[in-house]
Amino acid sequence: MAATSTGVVNGALIYILTFSILILFGIVFTMVYFAVRYRKSRNPVATEIAGNKWLEALWIILPTLLALSMFVYGLTGFNFLRNAPSDSITVKVHARQWSWLFEYGNGKKSPDMVVPLGKNVRCELTSDDVIHGFYVPAFRIQQDTVPGITTQVWFNATAEGSYDVLCSQYCGLKHSNMLAKIFVVSPAKYDDWLKGEPIELAGAVQKADEKPGEVLLRERGCVSCHSTDGGPMVGPTFKGLFGSKVRVITEGKKRAVTADDAYIQKSIVDPAADIVEGYPNIMPPGKDVFSPEEFHEVLEYIEGLR
Repeated sequence: MAATSTGVVNGALIYILTFSILILFGIVFTMVYFAVRYRKSRNPVATEIAGNKWLEALWIILPTLLALSMFVYGLTGFNFLRNAPSDSITVKVHARQWSWLFEYGNGKKSPDMVVPLGKNVRCELTSDDVIHGFYVPAFRIQQDTVPGITTQVWFNATAEGSYDVLCSQYCGLKHSNMLAKIFVVSPAKYDDWLKGEPIELAGAVQKADEKPGEVLLRERGCVSCHSTDGGPMVGPTFKGLFGSKVRVITEGKKRAVTADDAYIQKSIVDPAADIVEGYPNIMPPGKDVFSPEEFHEVLEYIEGLR
């Protein structure tokens, strides 16, 4: 199951755990033996014990060699996970508060990752705001995403199914909701999906009647902070927003504005310009989030959320 990385990580874990257990039992056995062997009833008068240079040298050399072997074992696995094979499929992983976005070589984007069975997959990781951690427990991979830096990790899934993606770095209010899935499918299904053909993904939440604007909001992570049903979230709800009067703070002054196309687009591109009363100023600028055509689809969808 899972990926080739499991063998490397599991091997290092078993190696370290085995020696740790052996050392634990060795120390406990020696402690009990000395407590019994040299108890007061057998040794009423303490015996002066002289130092032993060979024993002291052995006590220093053996733990040092053991620690170095653990380091080398771990470093080998670290390098293995960060040097993807040349035939790997590259998937760009965009992390942002509080969602993931996966981008493929043909420009296709999705909120969950879809990969072919038995193929090497190289994840190219970037962050749009703060430090996140791309963590897939089933594949034994974890790599931080750092603003301004591109990091990478790779895996090779050996069993079809769906696997959880978590964020391993605390990244703000909705850190625990920063979840996604990796769907492993057959190479044929993957090719169909990449071309835009519908395929069945076990465990995927799919809506047949999704509108283009709704898909875009989900893919770009907007619904992680803004609800579409009026429910309370970190940011204002989209339901009933279009055409309503919104109380905002602009340059420290309170005012009321109408939520029209221009306001919504400005709120996405420069969210700090007009901060909605009662909500924190935590939304990152979205200058390149949507193309002009995508903005039209998003505005049309929000307008319909009466």
